Amino acid sequence: MTVQEFYMNEALIEARKAQKMNEVPIGAVIVRYGKIIGRGHNTRETEKSPLAHAEITAIKNASQMLQGWRLTDCDIYVTLEPCLMCAGAIYQARIVNLFYGATDYKAGAVESIFKVLEEPKLNHHVHVESGLMEKECRQTISNFFKYLRQMKKDRKLAEQV
Repeated sequence: MTVQEFYMNEALIEARKAQKMNEVPIGAVIVRYGKIIGRGHNTRETEKSPLAHAEITAIKNASQMLQGWRLTDCDIYVTLEPCLMCAGAIYQARIVNLFYGATDYKAGAVESIFKVLEEPKLNHHVHVESGLMEKECRQTISNFFKYLRQMKKDRKLAEQV
């Protein structure tokens, strides 16, 4: 297992925490000098907030630990390609490297729909590596939505009885 895979595994642990809460299983960790200083998982439904994304929570945690908003010596590992809001937050936090697993063809703002972090006019540039443990990350999300569809189907059957 590589160092990057170790940290993505930690992000997958966060994603599973979200799944146990019936949240879309997305997880993130922030690493500085080999130590995890921020963790987060999706809690939008629980918190009833569009801002409760894994990346935002991890950035908040890391900023609190460092007592500052600049995460200039940090990397972030995320199970799913960040959305527009999260890509912006990663940029604003001055994170150095972004590693993500699965591409988000519906809302991704790093490489799929938008390429926010590649804007040459920005004064900070984030190095991006995609596809890290992609199969595991994609499978986690896919299994969650299969489960939801099955639950919906089971409810319909129960209503017919």
